[in-house]
Amino acid sequence: MPEDNRYSNHKIISIGTTLLFILFLTLTCTAVTGCSTPDQKNEEFPAVSAPLITGNADGFAESVSAEEEVEELPQYTGEPFVILHGDTPLFTEEDKRSITGVVYSNLDELGRCGPAYGRIGPETIPSVQRGTIGDVKPSGWHTVRYDNLIEDRYLYNRCHLIAYQLAGVNAEERNLITGTRYLNMNGMLPIENQVLEYINGTGNHVLYRVTPVFEGDNLVASGVVMEAWSVEDNGKSIQLCRYLFNVQPGVVIDYSTGDSYEENIYLLDPSESEFEIIQNESGTRTISRQMPVTESMDDITYVLNINTMRFHKPTCPSVEDMKEKNREYSYSTREELIEQGYKPCGSCNP
Repeated sequence: MPEDNRYSNHKIISIGTTLLFILFLTLTCTAVTGCSTPDQKNEEFPAVSAPLITGNADGFAESVSAEEEVEELPQYTGEPFVILHGDTPLFTEEDKRSITGVVYSNLDELGRCGPAYGRIGPETIPSVQRGTIGDVKPSGWHTVRYDNLIEDRYLYNRCHLIAYQLAGVNAEERNLITGTRYLNMNGMLPIENQVLEYINGTGNHVLYRVTPVFEGDNLVASGVVMEAWSVEDNGKSIQLCRYLFNVQPGVVIDYSTGDSYEENIYLLDPSESEFEIIQNESGTRTISRQMPVTESMDDITYVLNINTMRFHKPTCPSVEDMKEKNREYSYSTREELIEQGYKPCGSCNP
């Protein structure tokens, strides 16, 4: 065969192989929510080992175990969590070798989050303050207050599955669920702080997975499974597997919709828009069912000046003088805003 013909055939084969490789990469990237970067991946929940509440074929939580089916979820008895599997996470040896970056599941057809997991380490810890997340409305979200029951008034928080302080991902709808203040502060935060302190103190890594648990078609998760395992020392420093309850003491939650009412109120006909209730069995009165509310200034926690980085009470006179382009409304707590770099107004002392 002439030399130029052999070269032409070889060139055609090389081009064909390259095109097939590019097509494979394109199809692979299309199957996930975006091609991964070295420090963060966004894709469907892949075939990694599952916690007590594992993912189904679509990557969304259902009540089955990695080893056996679970007939019912743990019952809340006054503590923010229960220990699963002797506090031993269910990462396989393959998971420990292969998991890198941070992965978020796509939302399901009901707009609900799936499991989020990754290898958390110094490279994932953010170096900038967290921004606002008020524009994200997770499934089942309601803006509702219980001033006499909850110190920070609001029942629900936008709970990060993987905390911003661990992965630097903030207003990402695949990473935010409707969680009670109790779940956020009493359940998740202590674990998040433990992991962060370990990483900052050692420079090591932690395999970390949070799985929201939705029963049936409920829009609000009944709880989350949190797992953590310190990598470099093979779990000697951090090893945990826990189910955290998405509850609020004193409040009854309808997990199918996110509606709620005080625990000492007994509904006689919850199918009606208005119904009669008995409070403490001492009398009756009529109330309106708590449906999703229209957010108003009464629901706003603070008003932010993004130019001066100050936050104010909604009634502060400075709010009226604030330029519209510099004004933002926040549902965050005082502590969260200070953590984001904002300072309280000196006049209204929020």
